Amino acid sequence: MANSVYSNRLSPTGAHQTDRHLIIDTLIFARWIIPVIPEQQVLIDHALAVQGGKILEILPADQARAKYQPKSVHELPRHALIPGLINAHTHASMSLMRGLADDLPLMTWLNEHIWPTEGRWINEEFIADGTRLAIAEMIRGGTTCFNDMYFFPEVTGKVCAAAGMRAVVGLITIDFPSAWANNADEYISRGLEVHDQFRSHSLISTAFAPHAPYTVSDAPFKRIRVLADELEIPIHMHVHETKDEISQGISHYGNRPIERLQQLGLLSPALTAVHMTQLEPEEIELFASSGASVVHCPESNLKLASGFCPVATLHQAGINIALGTDGAASNNDLDMFSEMHTAALLAKGIANDASAIPAHTALRMATINGAIALGIADKTGSLEAGKAADLTAVNLGGLETQPIYHPISQLVYATGREKVTDVWIAGKQVLHGGRLTTLDSQEIIQQAQIWQERIAEFE
Repeated sequence: MANSVYSNRLSPTGAHQTDRHLIIDTLIFARWIIPVIPEQQVLIDHALAVQGGKILEILPADQARAKYQPKSVHELPRHALIPGLINAHTHASMSLMRGLADDLPLMTWLNEHIWPTEGRWINEEFIADGTRLAIAEMIRGGTTCFNDMYFFPEVTGKVCAAAGMRAVVGLITIDFPSAWANNADEYISRGLEVHDQFRSHSLISTAFAPHAPYTVSDAPFKRIRVLADELEIPIHMHVHETKDEISQGISHYGNRPIERLQQLGLLSPALTAVHMTQLEPEEIELFASSGASVVHCPESNLKLASGFCPVATLHQAGINIALGTDGAASNNDLDMFSEMHTAALLAKGIANDASAIPAHTALRMATINGAIALGIADKTGSLEAGKAADLTAVNLGGLETQPIYHPISQLVYATGREKVTDVWIAGKQVLHGGRLTTLDSQEIIQQAQIWQERIAEFE
């Protein structure tokens, strides 16, 4: 219908209103809409209305057709429409090291392979090319937001902004020098500049990212705690990842890392602690009382034999648990569907309880829990009116997912990222029928191959 047929006026929602319809940007019809909040809700034959990059409302399909005149319509009769997945911990540009040093324990992997490779190759070009590779993989897998920890965060932020990807860019701090900074004070200073650069950006936010208790000394930690409070941004850090980390903490500081972080005032709702595989009961209790979040990276932990995060116990203690892939150098993919599947099954096996982490909880861990951990739950993580239209469409029509008794269970236990067909971030379609719309796949592959040849020559 042409807009000129009707008298136009602006509705309170920002959509243009005609005598018969509201003119909006996008209307998406799906067989199932799974908003995550309320938990376990599955809406059948509904539509989601998008205006100005935000969710306007979710309503029955027949009502949507009667109410709205969309500029763009998407019919998804075999799909589940879910919130875009949130990868709450990764090192995006390390995708260029995928498969470089497999089947090694963490400290051997780091000391003998990853850190030497970083020392030789890390620069702005590496970060840009690696980040583009990671973003392309994540979007194709239904991920609409990631939380990064790596060098040259300003480059990561620029690449994400150009690709239309939502990201929390980590302001990394570490005691030893790198290509980006020479000491902890310089890391923090440069990080503050990056924070200022993206302060008002609609897609890019920041978090302090001290690497780990064994690589950051007390003085930088104290400064980060004060600055995080002043700027009201999260703190993202590897914590209790391996037994070796615990031993180092006791040897160097006379206590286990969580106790040290508590003494430094870092255990608070602002903290997002990644891995958490080595925990005593009293540490779980202390952590729960702090209001901090955990990011569980089950597949990276398994591959590096780092240990098992007691997810069911943390969940029972009321701790917010999100999911992350870690970097592609230690996983070796950025597949959040696989992480959901592994997290749910692993938790059951460790707890000896088939109900420990049900499918709907795993989906929540990959969506709204990640948004809570990153301090962006007001923007994304669930399909609610007023939130950004960060959406993932998953085709459940294939024979591998039939019959469909419970769509949420199928998403976690019977499907994978290859079933993702369409993705929107802030209302912009960044994957259309499996095709990236903001990135050039062939160019990204070519650049990855160039880096492979460079790095392999010296490995």
